[in-house]
Amino acid sequence: MELLGLGVEFLVLFVSFGFMVGVFFGFFGMGGSFLVTPALLILGYPAPVAIGSSMAFVFGTAVIATMKHHDVGQVDYKLGALMFVGIALGIEAGKYVVFFLEALGRAELVVGVAYVLLLAAIGLVFVRSALTQDEGSTGTDHADDEIPAIATKIKSYDVPPMVTLTDGSEASMWTISGVGGGVGLVSGFLGVGGGFIRMPAIYYLVGVPLAAAVGTSLFGALMSGAVGAFTYGLGGVIDLGIVTALLAGSALGARIGSAATAYIDENDVTIYFGVMLLLASTAVALGELATWLEIPTLDTISFVLLVGSSAFVTTMIFYYGAQAVRANGTSPAATVGGND
Repeated sequence: MELLGLGVEFLVLFVSFGFMVGVFFGFFGMGGSFLVTPALLILGYPAPVAIGSSMAFVFGTAVIATMKHHDVGQVDYKLGALMFVGIALGIEAGKYVVFFLEALGRAELVVGVAYVLLLAAIGLVFVRSALTQDEGSTGTDHADDEIPAIATKIKSYDVPPMVTLTDGSEASMWTISGVGGGVGLVSGFLGVGGGFIRMPAIYYLVGVPLAAAVGTSLFGALMSGAVGAFTYGLGGVIDLGIVTALLAGSALGARIGSAATAYIDENDVTIYFGVMLLLASTAVALGELATWLEIPTLDTISFVLLVGSSAFVTTMIFYYGAQAVRANGTSPAATVGGND
């Protein structure tokens, strides 16, 4: 029996995986879309199909998560719109690189290696951030609207044209364009929403308050996903069966993840997310070895490790959410969780 062109076992798998990715997306403002491309590569899909399908999935999930953050006023639409041109140009450049590598027969290898390095680097940043938070904790809550010192320094340089953002602060159009272009290039090349770069860049470089940076990052994912899905769709490399199954799961997951930010301090689960990324990096590396050494068992181990680590972090978010609700009743926590 097949649904959406997928066997029942694959349908259940992709719906479940989409749910977990949706939870990450809504909670961390970046979440898990960068796990979809590696998963599809491990399952044997060509790089353009894996990336194009992932971009279409990013778009659908971002719509859901952005709506939730819109409800609580955490989206700077003006900033997101200003980043659009850079995002579009960057995605187009990334797409051409992928198709060029595909013509050389090297796309899967290059994208796979890039993911191994990228996931490992991001995982280390998250783990280090969590450990630093634990060691430096003084019991004082970190204000959501506090602007990092580096962003304050960048804002002190008035490089015209300057743009007044929704919160009343000013930022250089050069900074905004650079953030958009860099995120777009990564999105087009790896098939991700780019939140793991976009959210920190919006927060640390543009200088937008943390809660708004998360919501605006999701709006940026919506735009990059739309552009990416369109450009890859023109190439006919999007598998709509996979995308539909993933979105069916993420529709619920993204709403739950976004709602959880009002109850959970993200520092409680950041270290688990970082460890998951390190395991995901290992999983992708095993998948590459499986291809090089022609050992199918490594592919199986790789996929189980990728999905298993994702399931663990999803469980931890639910666990801390239940603990917070039990402790605070129905009152949201004073701080709103977001990204790193």
